[in-house]
Amino acid sequence: MSKKKNEIFTDEETKEDLSLDNIRPETLDEYIGQKDVKENIKVFIESAKLRKESLDHVLLYGPPGLGKTTLAYIIANELGSNIRMASGPSIEKTGDLAAILSALEPGDVLFIDEIHRIPSFVEEVLYSAMEDFVLDIIVGSEGNSRNIRINLPPFTLVGATTRAGDLTAPLRDRFGITAKMQYYTTEELMDIVKRTSRVLESPINDEAAKELASRSRGTPRIANRMFKRVRDFAIVDGKEEIDLEVTKKALDRLKVDDMGLDDTDHQLLKAIIQKFNGGPVGVEAIASVIGEEVTTIEDVYEPYLLQKGLLKRTPRGRVVTDLGYKHLNLHYQNSIFDEE
Repeated sequence: MSKKKNEIFTDEETKEDLSLDNIRPETLDEYIGQKDVKENIKVFIESAKLRKESLDHVLLYGPPGLGKTTLAYIIANELGSNIRMASGPSIEKTGDLAAILSALEPGDVLFIDEIHRIPSFVEEVLYSAMEDFVLDIIVGSEGNSRNIRINLPPFTLVGATTRAGDLTAPLRDRFGITAKMQYYTTEELMDIVKRTSRVLESPINDEAAKELASRSRGTPRIANRMFKRVRDFAIVDGKEEIDLEVTKKALDRLKVDDMGLDDTDHQLLKAIIQKFNGGPVGVEAIASVIGEEVTTIEDVYEPYLLQKGLLKRTPRGRVVTDLGYKHLNLHYQNSIFDEE
């Protein structure tokens, strides 16, 4: 980015995003996909600049890897502001949040990833900062405490979450702009792959780009990650251009099928079918069988499987659909739990 950034607290996912800085677009015009979100934010930014006021606080939500962090960078860049980074899990006490907020300068963009994981008692301090640009903190021991109010410069909070439903109503209501990030089409991912290939100076032909895009789960982060791995195979094979042959070879070696499902997706679906007769089964039971965290299943794997119609949620638990059986080439047998 051309603008200064400060990484105050980062989690593993945000660090992974930061490693993509060299291929990250810097303007809304360069940003591929999320057309409605992009066009609306462009209007809001232009209005804020004409009014000479800070942009309203922005909430970005949706599955991981869809460009929430990138969009936060772009918002700061379009505003001509610095961006400061934080993550919800790292803000453990009010002092952490106070340190972040007190370091802000007028017009700064504060990006908080996984904002739903901020502790509730810390979140309450954030309310007045968002609404009135003041920081109300209590200092001193019990029985000898006092309230201190610190004025803050106008700033824009960009919050990102994979779980909008976990946000409390008071916090959610303080965001003037909310945007849901959608999965990308194959055509949009092809454009992203081609842009990445130009930036990294690793040519790829259209057939290979389409194959890679179609196996990327509708997610730019996955497309960029897999592009780098396919590039490795192409380099070792002595190819000057990434073609369809080496792309298929690499993705097959990485165990990514033609729908974008990887080995863990297959384990998850097969565990439900083979261990629990196709479901319904609770996510905790699935997690224990395949050795994954419940939150990882819910945030990373389930959204895409649900979106592709391979899995469904019922009041009694997860069930593999007829389409899921077909994709795995397994015989579908109706369960006594199947709903009409």
